[in-house]
Amino acid sequence: MSEPVFVGVDGSASSLGAVDVAAREAHLRRVGLRLVHAFGHRSVHLPAGAPPWSPGDHGLEPMARGALAAAEEQAHAIAPDIEITRSVVAGEALEVLEIESRSASLAVVGSRGLGSFAGLLLGSTAVHLAAHGRCPLLVVRGRPDPAGPVVLALDGSEAGEAAVQFAFAEAALRGAPLVAVHVWNTWSERAYEGPGDPLTAVVADADHLREAEQHLLDETVATWHKDFPQVAVERRLVRSRIRPALIDATQGAQLVVTGARGRGGFTGLLLGSVSQALLHHAHCPVVVVRGEE
Repeated sequence: MSEPVFVGVDGSASSLGAVDVAAREAHLRRVGLRLVHAFGHRSVHLPAGAPPWSPGDHGLEPMARGALAAAEEQAHAIAPDIEITRSVVAGEALEVLEIESRSASLAVVGSRGLGSFAGLLLGSTAVHLAAHGRCPLLVVRGRPDPAGPVVLALDGSEAGEAAVQFAFAEAALRGAPLVAVHVWNTWSERAYEGPGDPLTAVVADADHLREAEQHLLDETVATWHKDFPQVAVERRLVRSRIRPALIDATQGAQLVVTGARGRGGFTGLLLGSVSQALLHHAHCPVVVVRGEE
């Protein structure tokens, strides 16, 4: 793993908190840190052949470079040994950060930036990168316990295998235990969560389903534990509504890892309801890992 960690910087308190986390993550991974500020807007009055972005007329670039300089100073104070690069990119933030994610080992963003509307729990940048980014995304939120475990939201889907691998690797990297949480209910076999996530419907033989879900949890953990034998793993099978149970499991954790979408996602969705619920309500930072497309 040699690709840098990158963090989006917009000068907000949320993004400066993300800089702190990104610096620690870069130090932990022994890679560089890239600070990126995107600014500009599409102009509908550009002459033919002109660049599609026109930020230069507004005096924003000096302000952006000042914000990056402050972020770099802050990052150096936390991790003085890491190499830091910074860049101001003319472009829409969502597009610029998505492109940046193609050459990074980890993207880090705050839960809300300067562009978020009051009352929103999560900014558009975090949602967009979780759905479209090309590397794992860490969204800084909640109050993590540095001594707590890494929590894995395990669903047994093929798309979720990348999240399982990432969670094991993170636990090994941090010297932390891993709590693999698999939540099931009697809708699990149909891979569907209705509005109320009813606990009694569809499957008549709940005992048989419980055995199947326990086997899925055990088999998945055993497969990856062979590659990470140093990680202490707690397997937690929970019969409950899926989203509330996973949110509750993040209390006292230092990190929760989830796939972008799992067994219950509708075809065509890039971000499932479970990952969205964790991004909005988890009690600790959330890493969203997209599977192979």
